[in-house]
Amino acid sequence: MRVLVIGAGGREHALVYKITQSPECLICYVAPGNAGTAREKKAVNIDIKADNIRELVRFAQKEYIDLVVVGPEAPLAYGIADELRKFQIDVVGPSKAAARLEGSKKFAKEIMHHHGVPTASYRSFTDYSTAVKYLDSASLPTVIKVDGLAAGKGVSVVREIEQGKSFIKSVMVDKTFGNSGSQIIIEDYLAGDEISILVLTDGETSVLFDPAQDHKPIYAGDLGPNTGGMGAYSPVPSIKGKLLYQIQEDILVPVIHAMRHQELDYRGILYAGLVLTNSGPKVLEFNVRLGDPETQPLLMRLKSDILPLLAATAERKLNKLPEPVIEFDPRSSVCVVMSSAGYPGDYEKGFEITGIEDAEDDPDVKVFHAGTIEKDGEILTNGGRVLGVTALGNTLKDAQTKAYAACEKIHFENKYYRKDIGFRSIK
Repeated sequence: MRVLVIGAGGREHALVYKITQSPECLICYVAPGNAGTAREKKAVNIDIKADNIRELVRFAQKEYIDLVVVGPEAPLAYGIADELRKFQIDVVGPSKAAARLEGSKKFAKEIMHHHGVPTASYRSFTDYSTAVKYLDSASLPTVIKVDGLAAGKGVSVVREIEQGKSFIKSVMVDKTFGNSGSQIIIEDYLAGDEISILVLTDGETSVLFDPAQDHKPIYAGDLGPNTGGMGAYSPVPSIKGKLLYQIQEDILVPVIHAMRHQELDYRGILYAGLVLTNSGPKVLEFNVRLGDPETQPLLMRLKSDILPLLAATAERKLNKLPEPVIEFDPRSSVCVVMSSAGYPGDYEKGFEITGIEDAEDDPDVKVFHAGTIEKDGEILTNGGRVLGVTALGNTLKDAQTKAYAACEKIHFENKYYRKDIGFRSIK
């Protein structure tokens, strides 16, 4: 198969890493990719940005691409899946209309409300003054979310009224997130551990991934502002059996049925970010693509050939795959994100990265590139989240130890990473 992966982050590197291992993969193009994807066998970076839908569709036609795998949310929200399907090109990703499940928090809330999916109570606002007035009467803590896409950063857990008012002003008046902040929602705070549950679905049949847990805040102990994710691990020991079945039946299945009921084409990943509250699991958010950095530990553990899974999803043939449809290594995996100091705010880039080969001397370690670029034979930092150092171990503690030992071997100016990825389950 001739495959095109769209995106430039650690998630896309992990996808390319697994796809190119498949005997069915002839070549894997990556648009635009990074320094890591360029070094995978059978992979070729192409200079087309992930949001340039016209050029991506043109390239897929010209190169007779058999399957397109969309990594980030923005191209899906812009309708790339619809455009590719117009030309009978198979794609893993929902339609533009279905992608509103991530692209609009209000749309997602309405779906959950109408189909009985447990989530926090909320109010939506398009007027700044009305939102601020409502906040004055809200119980604290409360949560404010940008309605549109915000790269995982459009959320504020409000513990003081003035903090909340400042966030609303930055979003609705100062337009920190552009038009994504034209509407916000204010919802009840959900107390409990957060987990990520992902399912591969062709709109009719679903294949469940093992659970993972992300670490959003920038500082250890889950303190500080939210980021795109500072690390993740899988599996989550507490999520199994009856609880996992409850999540599937009460949350994932109803949403997939809702998409089909509304005649929305949903072929791809459904990602549920959940909180395990005292009254059961409740939905924080839905994403319409693989999580980043959850993808890295999940795909490190994936034993199955990923390419037939993705192709069957695009072709609505998941029910034709032989059992077991998906298998994971029973070992644990931890991904530690190495970032540029200053992220998620301003940061410098262009620093040389060394030590990656030394880190990968351990066969249980893989360094996934995110914000990197290669110039004149050197790998340089080129983003806020730079690398996802990912390790396998017989236990979660073992995987954590290997990941941090690998991080110590990697060097670049202004490097930063959390020192406690996996702390909840290890504790």
